[in-house]
Amino acid sequence: MKALRRLAALCAGVVTSASLIVVAAPNAAAVTDLELATRWAPIHYQDTDSSDYDADYLSKIDFDLEWDTLNNWEHQDDVLSRMAGHVYYSVVETSTHWFVGYGFYHPRDWEDFSDPFSLYTHENDMEGVLLTIRRDGSTYGKFEAMVSVAHTDFYSYVPSGSAFTSGRENVDGTVPMQTYNGAAHPTTRQEAKGHGVYAWNSAAFPGGDGVVYYPSGTAEVPSSGTDSSVGYKLVNIFDASGLWSRRNSSTTFASYGTFRGDNGKDNSANAPWGWDDGNDGSDIPRGLLATNPAYLVSQYFNGEGSFSLAYTRNSYQ
Repeated sequence: MKALRRLAALCAGVVTSASLIVVAAPNAAAVTDLELATRWAPIHYQDTDSSDYDADYLSKIDFDLEWDTLNNWEHQDDVLSRMAGHVYYSVVETSTHWFVGYGFYHPRDWEDFSDPFSLYTHENDMEGVLLTIRRDGSTYGKFEAMVSVAHTDFYSYVPSGSAFTSGRENVDGTVPMQTYNGAAHPTTRQEAKGHGVYAWNSAAFPGGDGVVYYPSGTAEVPSSGTDSSVGYKLVNIFDASGLWSRRNSSTTFASYGTFRGDNGKDNSANAPWGWDDGNDGSDIPRGLLATNPAYLVSQYFNGEGSFSLAYTRNSYQ
């Protein structure tokens, strides 16, 4: 499963497939983080379960108009109109790449059977993807790789034509692209109930029910558990009053990167800086996918070409 670890040019801040050199990216037209995140935002296939459709709808963490995550399970059923589609994003950058993270939030990780010993369910749930975008001189760059979060495992994907190959982790598949508003977007899929995230596999939803979310910029509520076109709005994790600013709040978090929750297994959902793959090595600790994505990507893949490890901007650090 694991390939031999490659040497990282930490001092120079660059990894290349053949030699250790610094290569400056061409100048690109200025683009805001929201514009970049919108350009590459996934078309998202959310499976739903008929026993409780809206428990699988995307939402904001503060969908109930407050940041107390200890009551999100209970409030999920209160007002359906609040379950409007939102997706969290963050952008960090090196001289060669942008790393754009997306987080999909649900108030419940749930099952359609009784869980008296809290083995299968928990309050709050956030899983997502990390996209690696080369700063190639064009306005929005070139999409080269994706890592998805599914429970305690990460999965590696590449779009067709990418130079990236398997590194310490095997490439698990190809990311299908779909055109939306004239541009190709990666497509992701998410399980019902447990909400693990993967590249979309072009298959119909299990059971035939599911919601397809598009990055329209407008937060919409699905009409039912089967809806083929629902808009979502992007929310910057680094907003002044947003999620990262609340990282030390005892109202929202039980500990660093872990949401408070008391339904099912206590305190079992994580923000991006708490995401962890259980077997990718001690040098890739919990949270690195968000806080040091360049290093994680340099280890997960081979064939990256010029690849800087030195951040020009990283609000997680």
